[in-house]
Amino acid sequence: MGRPVVLSNGQLFVGLDENGLVHDFYYPYVGLDNLTTARSSQHKVGVWVSGDDGDGGQFSWTNDGSWQVTVDFECGMLASAVTMKSEKLGVKLELHDFVDPRQNIFVRRISVYNLRDEEREIRLFMHQVFEISRSGRADTAVYVPEGNYVLDYKGRCCLLIGGKLGGEPAADAKVGPDQYAVGNYAIEGKVGTFKDAEDGELSGNAVEHGGVDSVIRFSQTAPAQGCFEVDYWIVAADSQIDGQVIHDQLMAGQMQQRSVAAHEYWRQWLTPLHGRTAMAEEVRRDIERSLLIVKAHCDARGSVLASGDSSIFNFGRDYYCYCWPRDAAYAIWPLLRIGLYGEAKRFFEFARDTMHQDGYLMHKYQPDRSIGSTWHPLVHGKVRELAIQEDETAIVVYMIGEYFKRSKDLALVNDMYDSFIAKAANFMVSFVDEETGLPHASYDLWEEKFLTSSYTVSTVIAGLETAAVLAQATGHPDDAQRWQTAAAGMRQNLVVLYHPDGYYRKGYLLQPNGDLKFDDTLDISSLFGPYMFAGLQPDDPTLMSTLKHVEERLLNTTPIGGVIRYENDNYFLVKRQYKGNPWIVCSLWLAQIYVSSGRSAEAMALLNWTRDRTLFSGALSEQFDPEDGGSLGVTPLVWSHAEYINTLLDASNTQ
Repeated sequence: MGRPVVLSNGQLFVGLDENGLVHDFYYPYVGLDNLTTARSSQHKVGVWVSGDDGDGGQFSWTNDGSWQVTVDFECGMLASAVTMKSEKLGVKLELHDFVDPRQNIFVRRISVYNLRDEEREIRLFMHQVFEISRSGRADTAVYVPEGNYVLDYKGRCCLLIGGKLGGEPAADAKVGPDQYAVGNYAIEGKVGTFKDAEDGELSGNAVEHGGVDSVIRFSQTAPAQGCFEVDYWIVAADSQIDGQVIHDQLMAGQMQQRSVAAHEYWRQWLTPLHGRTAMAEEVRRDIERSLLIVKAHCDARGSVLASGDSSIFNFGRDYYCYCWPRDAAYAIWPLLRIGLYGEAKRFFEFARDTMHQDGYLMHKYQPDRSIGSTWHPLVHGKVRELAIQEDETAIVVYMIGEYFKRSKDLALVNDMYDSFIAKAANFMVSFVDEETGLPHASYDLWEEKFLTSSYTVSTVIAGLETAAVLAQATGHPDDAQRWQTAAAGMRQNLVVLYHPDGYYRKGYLLQPNGDLKFDDTLDISSLFGPYMFAGLQPDDPTLMSTLKHVEERLLNTTPIGGVIRYENDNYFLVKRQYKGNPWIVCSLWLAQIYVSSGRSAEAMALLNWTRDRTLFSGALSEQFDPEDGGSLGVTPLVWSHAEYINTLLDASNTQ
């Protein structure tokens, strides 16, 4: 399962699963820490309804398979539009969820509909399970009677869970939950306190520690074909005192006002997009939705998360909850094109502050700027090597140039020049093999092969040429000349990577004796890199020939179509009769080249292929099953949404 809806304010990030339930809850960074790290845990929603003449009653969790659930975004803001309907119970829930843009509050505004023709009591149960300690053994959950809320805490992380009926100001805490229960979750043979709700009553157990969960209940008599409202919230804070201040504000205020304020916040953020009048409404809607998904993954302190979907941890070794400099650069690119500059500036500061003293960026980083996990060794045979992907350093320099070209913000370039731009450019000039005049080997953009790749060479050319432009703009002509000369030499030697059969190959590895061991794999990045970064025009004979090979060998190699990364790509491939799974990024890269070549029909075919593979909410995965089209990898993948926006802008002739 992916996360069809993601909500965030730059510090608190919430991912809803396909049942509309909270399944990821990151705080205090977007992507760190995930406070719901139990691999199978999700915050449940339960409903009990009274029986005929008040006798007995029925209970159901909304994810038990009997409910019809739709999970979507609300138009124009980072908010959900979730519907849960049970024919059996005669109940429908409509949930409007958002993270407050200015305070760390996750809000669920729930309308509870009685679909029967008789008055009935309906009880709504809200379950929450956190693992603040990460080990599931050291948390505490306690009911606080003074405020009628549950506090889940460990150290300086406090999560306050509360709510109220009716959505109106409430001086009396009795309009909040009328029952509660706290207990153990998934330890000592205990399934979880959520089981306590299934008879419609909660035990009132007031405290527990270890692995804990909790449930609160809201009860109301609903008229025939009528409804009532519940506002539910989780406040994330450093202390109980800070959390209770916000809780008291929520109890005394009107949640509708917060919802309106949140909508206005997102309307203001999207103003640069809405100011573009020459754009089809369908295109604007798709761009808006993808922009919001990208924005949700931007931490307020500069990191840009690859994906907040933790479901990959169920069958993998790690999350995608890191900031890859490459992914982040691609993510901010469409924002720059639209005129949204704040996220880019914060990311550039993040890159500057995490850069190695020798002028390069590492494989990936955690959102708090610490180094991320890696599988790149520091030795190859007996030779010491850097565990880097040089394209990540180069593309950030290139993106600073894109920022400057659009914003004309010379102050930022001056600020970044000595601390980042010059250091990165000098590293790229020095990280070259004399035998070839091309960049020394590093890992390719897919994080798999150690070699000098066509893609990396192209990005380094672009990075050095961009650095030269920025050097001229800031009054450093000597730097500009040196970097421009180095880039020209690499451009001249790019031919080394061209296969006699007529395509740019994946790359080569320089051998100790000076020979070149070529990797002749056809890779979509070996087409896109020379086109986008080395500046080869669509009518360049080498690019045209490479494009022909891509069309024959990477495009539509599976029943569902699309473009695979490269031949014999095994990542997430379970159906070995195919050469790889189709990717959104790869398919849209080809679409962008089609647009620039004037092949608009073929570009639109790939754009429509992408649209056909969105979830109901519009979220895009990384790759797909080659036969049934099921999402593989994480959902949403920020890079997929970035390329979707870029391709839509290209196809709309919007710069």
